[in-house]
Amino acid sequence: MWPLYAAGFTTAFGAHAIAANLGGLSSDAVKSLMTLGILLALYDGAEVLLKPVFGTISDRIGARPVLLFGLIGFAVASGTYVVADRPGWLWVARLGQGAAASAFSPAASALVARLNPSAKHGRAFGSYGFYKSLGYTAGPLLGGGIVWLGGFRLLFGVMTVLAVAVAVWALVVVPVVPPLPRTRQTVLDLARRITDPAFLRPTAALAAATAALSVGVGFLPVTGASDGLGTIATGAAVSLLAATAAVVQPRSGRALDAGKLTTRAGIAIGLGLAAAGFVCAALPGVVFLLIAAALIGAGTGVITPLGFAALAAGTPPERMGQTMGTAELGRELGDAGGPLLVAAVASIAVLDAGYVVLAVLLALGLLILRPARS
Repeated sequence: MWPLYAAGFTTAFGAHAIAANLGGLSSDAVKSLMTLGILLALYDGAEVLLKPVFGTISDRIGARPVLLFGLIGFAVASGTYVVADRPGWLWVARLGQGAAASAFSPAASALVARLNPSAKHGRAFGSYGFYKSLGYTAGPLLGGGIVWLGGFRLLFGVMTVLAVAVAVWALVVVPVVPPLPRTRQTVLDLARRITDPAFLRPTAALAAATAALSVGVGFLPVTGASDGLGTIATGAAVSLLAATAAVVQPRSGRALDAGKLTTRAGIAIGLGLAAAGFVCAALPGVVFLLIAAALIGAGTGVITPLGFAALAAGTPPERMGQTMGTAELGRELGDAGGPLLVAAVASIAVLDAGYVVLAVLLALGLLILRPARS
């Protein structure tokens, strides 16, 4: 399992280490906020388009080859900028990294499900989410330090070495998991599967959790700055959010496996915590800002392993890759949709109103997104 956890760390670290430092590039690489926005969107845009595709391919040929292909592709994409070191190649490298992550991320999730019995899915996905959250947390800090030491060329070099090391580790340790025989699936069959409540509810809950996490990371620093806090204090709030999410995920998964927490109750608790967090974010003062960060992190940390465990439990093993890839698509849409919603409301009213609107939507999710009782 450890190489799979390392793969989760790699995709998260690769996304955030570069994204958090792109704005510091010289003017010949990033000439405007629009250019910066497009560069940031390349990685996620490739994932939105390709994750379901690679998930389906992993069902057809096996998740392990797709995992290795994606990691090597990530190394090659990162290495192009190390060799070229020119602004134009930054676009190529970023797009290539996103495409490669689209391969090994759903393949790793499918292997987590296939290599663990259903009774341990909560613990397995909780641990996977923990190391992925570590990548999100460490990416901006470590990436900034690496860029300070040797620029973006060094950062891409570190990512090249990291991806190669994880690929070799996975090649040696991860067992071969052959694809299972599959019945023929029509487009109508696929549509029925992805609109089935057993798939749609946990996927929507994962999207809601990702939206909450993205809004918290992106907008809590803005709220802190408006309250007169410095960058260190606002950075601490974001770190508290990410660290809380990382710590809660394994505990949430273990509670599910032990029967102390059901998927239905856990998703409801997570949505409630996140909604309460955004209500606190709308209140003035550093205390409420920190409480908001902790509640949002805890809410997303509870939901994430439970959502993936519910998807794994309701998916035929021979379709696991397709399910995980499509679920990751839902998360990416939440990652983009949450900030867009809050920003749209804030542009009409104020940022606090955006928090309240998101809190209301998350609270409504308590009635809509919970899986049905078994």
